[in-house]
Amino acid sequence: MRRIVATLLTALSLLLGSVVLAGPARAEPPAPPPEQWRSYWVDAFNDGIYTPEQVSTLIDDALGINANVLIVQTARRYDCFCNRALYPRTDAAIAPAPYDPLDEVIAQAHAAGLQVHAWVNVNTLWNSATPPRSADHVFNRHGPTAEGRDRWLNRKADGTELQGANSYIDPGHPDAAAYIVEAIRSLVREYDVDGINLDYIRYPDGSSTTTHSDWGYNEVALERFRRITGRTDTPAPDDAAWSQWRRDQVTSLVRRIYIGMWEEDPSARLSVNAITYGFGPQSVGGWQATRAYAEVLQDWAGWLAEGITDTVVTMNYKRDWDPDQAQMYSEWTRFLADAQSGRHGVTGPALYLNPVEGSLAQLREALAPTPAGNTAVGWSGYSYANPSMDVAENGLAAERERLTAVLTTGPDAPFAEPAAVPGMTWKSAPRDGHVTGELALRDGTPLDQARVTLRPLGVGGGTPQPVRTVTDGSGWFGFAHAAPGRYLLTVDLPTGVVGVPVSSVVVREGRIAEAPFGPFLPVR
Repeated sequence: MRRIVATLLTALSLLLGSVVLAGPARAEPPAPPPEQWRSYWVDAFNDGIYTPEQVSTLIDDALGINANVLIVQTARRYDCFCNRALYPRTDAAIAPAPYDPLDEVIAQAHAAGLQVHAWVNVNTLWNSATPPRSADHVFNRHGPTAEGRDRWLNRKADGTELQGANSYIDPGHPDAAAYIVEAIRSLVREYDVDGINLDYIRYPDGSSTTTHSDWGYNEVALERFRRITGRTDTPAPDDAAWSQWRRDQVTSLVRRIYIGMWEEDPSARLSVNAITYGFGPQSVGGWQATRAYAEVLQDWAGWLAEGITDTVVTMNYKRDWDPDQAQMYSEWTRFLADAQSGRHGVTGPALYLNPVEGSLAQLREALAPTPAGNTAVGWSGYSYANPSMDVAENGLAAERERLTAVLTTGPDAPFAEPAAVPGMTWKSAPRDGHVTGELALRDGTPLDQARVTLRPLGVGGGTPQPVRTVTDGSGWFGFAHAAPGRYLLTVDLPTGVVGVPVSSVVVREGRIAEAPFGPFLPVR
């Protein structure tokens, strides 16, 4: 009997052992979520980030539509909804210190799996006759009471500096540009942001026509143009050389922000809010005839081509129910998708101009491929505070609920399932690097608008053709996305300046190479 029991136990042990060894059938790993940008712009003029409780509601509402990014207004008019940046803390009625809105949004959003991009207004200075409380605010230091080089205000050709109650910064003023760059770098350095979103990275509205800008006549900026061109006149607003010079100031600022952010945190994304006034390039005769390029001097298509922005978010604010505006929306949607140049384009419609059904139709169009087969990477709704044109009639909560429902429920709902933010392989696995440098006289005077040429050295190394740029008003220059290799840099020195105008660098993947130039000397 004992032998029978022992035999049965042995058989049972072998059977159980085989079951344990075999284990359960392995399930296939879940497929990764699709990549698609989905965001709200969260403005700081309305509720959303003023208290921790508002932030919690914001996070819940964003998760409700399966969003993955929040573009949160952080620097509104050179005031900051934060405590640790070059910008002073805002005077807005946020919860008292030590509450830090940006810290709170980042903490709650990251815990929920959402990215946070700090939205920075670049050239909007102030909009009230009552000055901000902080003595460090740029309006108080470099606004209407400042004189000479300390005055950073943008000015129209007729001498006016206000558009209504609004005042602006002139990007052609070197000190203003340097402040903007350092303020943005301070946000990246001090906060765990996933990116920076630039708004008003252009010249102001309110020009006399749609074909040129009346702005840019700050005395320091104007004197720079005269010194560089040898002209002594005051150029007319439609002067082609003057328009291009002003447009170049904005592009140079974007380039410097992009490389400066890379130096602080190579993984941080730079996005820009792009103008789409009027009809698209298809109807007006090409990109350079658009109001974005000609009127507000914002070459965002060129920034994509150069790779000095990671993402363009078009402010494609059009009414779906108006035939002309519907055409405008379609033209800009197609142009953006076709102009991505290996980077990312996101269509940003105005929720507040449309009923929920119209916003759904615009979203579907934004995610559809163009006739050329290109598709933008996603959608950003403007704005979280205003989910439809029917809020006044039906209430905010009801319209937000309706928008959430049409985006996420039903068999063909566009946001029914979660999605991941599209990756940036040019940052996560870079195949190129950048070059920067500064040119100055021995006494520290910057060499402004000096032409710098970058030439590859050696067989098969570097960018195949020389590329050129000019220094900005602080003497800084930068080349973005140069292929790995050794390069020679040469400077076309201005008349009356001597020194060694040659340097060399080695570009490595994902790194910033700084070109060493000794100080130059004026000829006496």
